[in-house]
Amino acid sequence: MKLTWYGHSAFRVEAGDATILIDPFLVGNPSWGGGWEGVADGVTHVLLTHGHDDHVGSAADILKKSGAMLVANFEICMFLVGKGVSADKINPGNIGGTVDCGGFTTTFVQALHSSSLSGEGGTNTYMGNPGGLILHFPDDETLYHMGDTDIFSDMALINELHQPKIGLVPIGDRFTMGGAVAALACRRFFKFDTVVPCHFGTFPVIDQSADKFVAGMEGTGTKVALPKVGETISL
Repeated sequence: MKLTWYGHSAFRVEAGDATILIDPFLVGNPSWGGGWEGVADGVTHVLLTHGHDDHVGSAADILKKSGAMLVANFEICMFLVGKGVSADKINPGNIGGTVDCGGFTTTFVQALHSSSLSGEGGTNTYMGNPGGLILHFPDDETLYHMGDTDIFSDMALINELHQPKIGLVPIGDRFTMGGAVAALACRRFFKFDTVVPCHFGTFPVIDQSADKFVAGMEGTGTKVALPKVGETISL
């Protein structure tokens, strides 16, 4: 499996025949600044954890250009169909459900957060339940993108059911758990081989480094991978 981080919570995952973009906040992402066109080359799937602007990002443009499959909750799927995404290319689900994505499956799991899109005049569009995403691959390790969340005790059940070995973990504080709490979640509830911290350093109001998370993971035996923005690593 190859993993590329584009800052914030945006990742490209290449596994088998699938090339997956998760939460492709690319245009307007101050950590990236490279646009979406090159990132979207060859993409087969776009997965969204929830409906905030900094996660939906460039999804509509990418989906319309690439013809990739959209995997997200029902409300996000319907919203993006309204923005011109093909209804034949959506694969909706919700918390507790698993969908076949062709070559891998995605399970929607709980996240403690919110989910809406801001509009003109202070209006907000409801975008369904926020969630995390569990990706099961036939020939690669199981990956868990936590989305935006705090720690919660049912993470223990997520581990029992899915036993993810790769964790993409939000650590930036204010809108998600901070680094120390995120490390506690990983230590207490999971047996990750590798964790990649995310949702930090993007905006001034969230933590600028992964130092607290790295310190909290010391002695666990779990590898903390810290790719540079735009860097591809093998897992």
